[in-house]
Amino acid sequence: MSALPAPPKALTAYRPFWAKRFGPAPFLPMSRAEMEQLGWDSCDIIIVTGDAYVDHASFGMAVIGRTLEAQGFRVGIIAQPDWSSADAFKALGKPNLFFGVAAGNMDSMINRYTADRKIRSDDAYTPGGQGGKRPDRATLVYTQRCQEAFKDVPIVIGGIEASLRRIAHYDYWQDKVRRSVLVDSKADLLVYGNAERAIIEIAHRLARREPIETLTDVRGTAFMRRDGDPTAEGWFELDSTEVDRPGRVDELISPYQIVEENKACASNDDGAKPITIHKTGRIQMPPRDHTVVRLPAYEQVKSDPVLYAHANRVLHLETNPGNARALVQRHGERDLWINPPPIPLSTAEMDHVFDLPYARSPHPSYADASGSHDGATKIPAWEMIRFSVNIMRGCFGGCTFCSITEHEGRIIQSRSEDSVIREIEEMRDKVKGFTGIVSDLGGPTANMYRIGCKSPEIEAACRKPSCVYPGICPNLNTSHDPLIKMYRRARALPGVKKILIGSGLRYDLAVQSPEYVKELVTHHVGGYLKIAPEHTENGPLSKMMKPGIGSYDRFKQMFEAASAAAGKKQYLIPYFIAAHPGTSDEDMMNLAVWLKKNGFRADQVQTFYPSPMATATAMYHSGKNPLKGISRDETRGESVDIVRGERRRRLHKAFLRYHDANNWPLLREALKAMGRADLIGNGKHHLIPSFQPITDGSYESARRKNSTAVKPAAKASVNAPMKAATPRKGQLLTQHTGLPPRVTGASRNSAPRPGKPAKR
Repeated sequence: MSALPAPPKALTAYRPFWAKRFGPAPFLPMSRAEMEQLGWDSCDIIIVTGDAYVDHASFGMAVIGRTLEAQGFRVGIIAQPDWSSADAFKALGKPNLFFGVAAGNMDSMINRYTADRKIRSDDAYTPGGQGGKRPDRATLVYTQRCQEAFKDVPIVIGGIEASLRRIAHYDYWQDKVRRSVLVDSKADLLVYGNAERAIIEIAHRLARREPIETLTDVRGTAFMRRDGDPTAEGWFELDSTEVDRPGRVDELISPYQIVEENKACASNDDGAKPITIHKTGRIQMPPRDHTVVRLPAYEQVKSDPVLYAHANRVLHLETNPGNARALVQRHGERDLWINPPPIPLSTAEMDHVFDLPYARSPHPSYADASGSHDGATKIPAWEMIRFSVNIMRGCFGGCTFCSITEHEGRIIQSRSEDSVIREIEEMRDKVKGFTGIVSDLGGPTANMYRIGCKSPEIEAACRKPSCVYPGICPNLNTSHDPLIKMYRRARALPGVKKILIGSGLRYDLAVQSPEYVKELVTHHVGGYLKIAPEHTENGPLSKMMKPGIGSYDRFKQMFEAASAAAGKKQYLIPYFIAAHPGTSDEDMMNLAVWLKKNGFRADQVQTFYPSPMATATAMYHSGKNPLKGISRDETRGESVDIVRGERRRRLHKAFLRYHDANNWPLLREALKAMGRADLIGNGKHHLIPSFQPITDGSYESARRKNSTAVKPAAKASVNAPMKAATPRKGQLLTQHTGLPPRVTGASRNSAPRPGKPAKR
């Protein structure tokens, strides 16, 4: 059985670089004047980012910058530079070690375009919310300008955009498969995931004058390699350039095969370590740390959707740090090598990263004359997380449309309770405008804190994409006790009036702990709580790897019972997705009927957004389901219904907004074509009415052309508790029968919580 790799060098175990003597900066400098005030003659590392610089642990440039500063390096920031020339990239001079380039907390294309490929008017990571302050495919553009500014300086690319484009990937905006961003950018090295461990090692090795071309053994990195590179010697290559073949396993070894690794392998004449195939069908494999899986080349996957889906499946099988093998993919005359994922941070290392001296504020250059960050200088993403605390990283949910697993990994990395409490106290004492309300204690998922596999050995060997689908794994520890204990300690702090939970909740986990649900509902819900069933029908849910609607019903019962026991009127806000792969028109109709029956109305609708590298995106591009295996034989594997075309996507969105009169003509036409005209009428059991509003505000009906109908009630303002707990993304729903009015919120793609990758 696999065991976790040897423990890596701790983040705090490196000998500090000599510039440690300068001490921490109030803010990482963004100008030569600031560098001179700090006594610096140059920067060792310069980070280029597509976001405004906010010195807070929810912003990538701050985390990486402060982490490198703690190692003794002098780090400068170039935030949202003018990319029309290389001048802005020379502002801090030539870095001594390398440029670190990132598009920002979001993929630049998702940040700029909606799911319908329309340009967004705003950008939550820019002062004043102004759009257009970063280029499309920012990683490519910034890297090119850095190369123009200083040709001989190494460039390391990272962040969410680089993570999700580290391999040949389907690009929704061009509707084609693009090469790895490392190939297109011509950068020297790519780091993926939360890259503290990798970037620290890279910085120290470059400081020791190691050439960047020799840094080929750093976990969590990707690099280019030419034929004949001597560093490739001693590796055993598994050929996975074609899909699985039926029949017995021959010399073409499938990476899907579950194998044993408890015996050593002999060496053959050419130095490569062979496999042993036993008569029982068991395969003796070489050590994983010297095995590389060859994926179909870029030139193959760009023109063959089936091979693309196959490559996507293999990549997702190699994401567990305990057993992942290196991957290689041909691009032209060179190989793209992707090393296994980084070893997750320990609790002590997480505390180190989050305890660094962040100013918890935007850089002073964004302030107005009075020193405040309001109006044109306000950064919306900063306002969202200003009074929130991130308590963990990662997600083992494995939702196919989500990018968290691909970026942060499925192993939960939690901070200590003491570290979280210290941050709350610091926020209370130092952050301007704190009123005693903590807006969130959370992360990618609010209630995965300190939850993980019961056995490190089982965790290291597991290759399942989710710990909670199709059901909760029996090896998963589902105890919420550490989280309950933290909640109680945090709300007992002097000066803290209320702690709200703003991160999304995994309700199928929550129902395993009635005490947690009671604690949450009684003390930490500000009137509304967000959860994400995503759909009601098993077809799309099976493609999303989400639990059935029965889990939602069980949680709803517990939520309502706990609210009643606490004497509070509180409501659930569920999220749903339209047009996800595997969703039929009938599925959306049934979801609309469910919404109507349960008294829900959606004010804004989330349409499926094919983000790079996601499993659901592979479904969208190929029409195949990688979760079921890939085969060219139509009788094997599973084909997926893909929602394409503007009209069908509009129809699926219209079903979610069945109450909007503008959608009624389209819905009437579709329901009649589906043989469900029985859902058209003016009774309570009908989905949509038979009449249609006309321009003067009256209604037109086939039965009563001049009759008057009750108009939809006007929206009222949101009450005060809801303002404190306004969910940060997704279409927002509230029950509208005798309950508070609907709440308008931002699209789930418009501004994800800083520190979390975009889900779509």
